[in-house]
Amino acid sequence: MTASTPPLQGLIKQLLFPLRDQQPVSRLIRHTARKEWRLIGLTFVSSLLQAACEGLTLGVMFLAVEVLSKPATSLVDLGSKPLFKGLPQANDFLYSLTSFQAFTYLLTLAVLLKLLQAAGMYLGGIANGYFGIRVSRSLTSMLHSQILDYTFPCASRYRIGELQYVNNSGPGAVVAEINNFNTLFLTILLLLTYLLVLLRLSPWLLVAAIGLGGISVIVQKILLPRVERRALLGTSLGTELMSRMTENIQALRLLHTTGFLEEAAMEVDRQTRSLEHNQRAQIRLLAINGPLTLVMPIIMIAIIAWLSMLFFGQRSSGILPSLVTFVVALQRLNGSIGGLTEALLKFKGNSANLKLLNKFLAHDDKEFRSKGGLTHESLGKEICLKEVCLRYSAELKPALENINIHIPAGTTVALVGSSGAGKSSIADLLAGLYQPTNGEITIDGINLKKHELASWQKRIGVVSQDTFLFNATIAENISFGTPSASMDDIRFAAKQAQASVFIENLPDGLNTLVGERGYRLSGGQRQRISLARAILRNPDLLILDEATSALDTESERLVQEAIDRFDRKHTILVIAHRLSTIVNADRIYVLEEGRIIEQGNHLQLLEKGGRYARLWQQQVKTNTATV
Repeated sequence: MTASTPPLQGLIKQLLFPLRDQQPVSRLIRHTARKEWRLIGLTFVSSLLQAACEGLTLGVMFLAVEVLSKPATSLVDLGSKPLFKGLPQANDFLYSLTSFQAFTYLLTLAVLLKLLQAAGMYLGGIANGYFGIRVSRSLTSMLHSQILDYTFPCASRYRIGELQYVNNSGPGAVVAEINNFNTLFLTILLLLTYLLVLLRLSPWLLVAAIGLGGISVIVQKILLPRVERRALLGTSLGTELMSRMTENIQALRLLHTTGFLEEAAMEVDRQTRSLEHNQRAQIRLLAINGPLTLVMPIIMIAIIAWLSMLFFGQRSSGILPSLVTFVVALQRLNGSIGGLTEALLKFKGNSANLKLLNKFLAHDDKEFRSKGGLTHESLGKEICLKEVCLRYSAELKPALENINIHIPAGTTVALVGSSGAGKSSIADLLAGLYQPTNGEITIDGINLKKHELASWQKRIGVVSQDTFLFNATIAENISFGTPSASMDDIRFAAKQAQASVFIENLPDGLNTLVGERGYRLSGGQRQRISLARAILRNPDLLILDEATSALDTESERLVQEAIDRFDRKHTILVIAHRLSTIVNADRIYVLEEGRIIEQGNHLQLLEKGGRYARLWQQQVKTNTATV
């Protein structure tokens, strides 16, 4: 609501916003509301019931005070009062009551009305809570599914902390918005009820109540923009803090080895201080509403107590019932106005999280994984890259240019080159993480884009230098991606990957927990677990992305033996740093700055005396010097 928007118009816009807004969160709330219309209806009826009971209670209280001012034995004609005129055959009974009986009757009726109001509040709270939980569940599932549906380049643009912050705060923000909306609706109904009561008692004194409301509106117009700005800043600071802490935890090894732990802690402390400073400022703004709500009624009541002598003094019912009812109604009205202001402040305070959530749920600036297409069954003849080019972004130079690679089924093809030559980019293209900027990748003559990507990815295995293991058992890590595997299958894959010996020596064998990212295992052990996972899939294509480059000699030998045993029947793409591991490859491609500069088998490339031959000589000399 802008500063120029009239308060009433702004309030109406706030109420109608979820009904007409086209943001993803509002669409989700409307969709869930259509499905859960019974809960919405129950909430609506509950609010109406609470407002009606509140109004009737004030009417009963007026009569109770009037009866209380009369002698206990005098007769009271309650049947002629507007509150009871509609009751059938009630006039005779109500007319025969003494003041004491009438007072008892009215007190009982007031208690029953409050019990009915409490029941309505209880049912409304349950209905509103259930609705919020179901929206939260849908949103949690939607957020997680959407993040998984991003293409790999799209997901890589976000920091893990950002995604975690949205996952953690998003559902809560939507539930808070629903609760705020329900509170706002009920508050408006009660506010109208109190206004009607005050208008019925004295239109002139109602002017004083309107003055109170005017002051609250002015305060609201001053506070809301400031609260919103603080909320936006708080969301930004909270996202940055979550990202930093997540990265620090993921980089514990790096922080320890570089001696940068103190600096990392100081940076997080600085960010928490900034967040605390903003939160303190936000609390100061939000806390203004309470004292105003407390002080203004006392001032207004003092004025009204004096004015009531002028307006109520000549009434036949006396001044006391009207004054007491008016003061109570005014007090409740003030509470409703305070609640209204508080609800609007909460809307503004919650707006930052909703904006961030809508930003993540919007599809406009994001790319999603392709779905559908031909189901990949098995690799029959070959995999071909034809004139493939890849550019990660417009401002960067091409990572690959005019790449032509032929991988016949059942062969081993190796990629060689310096760091940044484009080897891993080719592996990522074959794994479906990226799409070629130009050219095509074909599987048995069919463009990979025409395949159902998930069906192709389930038929490949990838073992990289940076092995990821879940904080689960070794068996669960090996069987990840192959849920139907039996324990015998897992043991066979572990044996094929030269991992069975070290697994048997662990206290719990295959049931050993590996820890976060597998920290309880050595690098060679993690690599063999990853290889066993790939072998278990029996993949059509096994991609080894410098899988042994960071291993010691013994671990490399074991992993290489496992690979040699595996490649007799399968198609393998090897990205090699140590050329000794690919001397038996059927074909070797040498890359430099995103282009293929040489190709052939090991002996052919040595005979050419080019880049590969020089690399080979360098590594031979290095190994000889080491020995």
